[in-house]
Amino acid sequence: SRDEVGAVAIIEADPDLAEGLAPADRETAARRLVAPTAELAVGPWTPADGDPAESRALGALVLSGLLTRTITLEGRTTGELLGAGDVLRPWDVEDVPPNVRFEVRWSVHAPARLALLDRRFVVAASHWPSVLEELTRRAVRRTRSLSLQLALGQVPRIEGRLLLLFWRLAERWGRVTPEGIHVPLRLTHETLAALVAARRPSVTSALGRLSAAGLVRRRDGGWLVDRAVEGQIAEYLGARDAVPPPRGDQAIASS
Repeated sequence: SRDEVGAVAIIEADPDLAEGLAPADRETAARRLVAPTAELAVGPWTPADGDPAESRALGALVLSGLLTRTITLEGRTTGELLGAGDVLRPWDVEDVPPNVRFEVRWSVHAPARLALLDRRFVVAASHWPSVLEELTRRAVRRTRSLSLQLALGQVPRIEGRLLLLFWRLAERWGRVTPEGIHVPLRLTHETLAALVAARRPSVTSALGRLSAAGLVRRRDGGWLVDRAVEGQIAEYLGARDAVPPPRGDQAIASS
């Protein structure tokens, strides 16, 4: 469900959007860049359909929380994980061939807050092009992430897919602990299966093998990723020189 909760100063809620602004402009931008917000409760979410104001909006900016968007095509499911900083347009109509079984589902895994970047916001933001540039960069980042996920789905071994996925999750959401990298996301086996384009029973079996190897296991409502995963990914893919070096060290250092 979605509950309207008023408005938010976008720069205060997402300070990274102000990185390209001169110090003298930040206060003015923080005052003028305001957008309506909505709170999403945990569970299935059906975006509003046919709202003219939303169709003219730049998009919806995720301020907090965790969501998945899954697509089921003729019985096969895949999905993407979305969190703070991502830009969505969930009200757009999907272009689907006729007579094809196709379904899009949104789920909220942690209470989420969205800001609708409506026409008023876009007009105000036109005074500070760097803000719009950053939002565009994030939209392109999401596109590139989806491209990588398409490639991930082609990896033959389920363990390899899962290790690549968990390393990506660790880079974005991970927190370094003495035992490894804690990824504080409550992701079920069913959700993980959608993210790696596999069947849930296969994912459950593969997670058991990865846990026995000490690479990935449940911990404190999330997942613990061993730092040795970086050196194991290529082995599970079957060709060491086929995998580009992960950017995990840089992400870990900045956590």
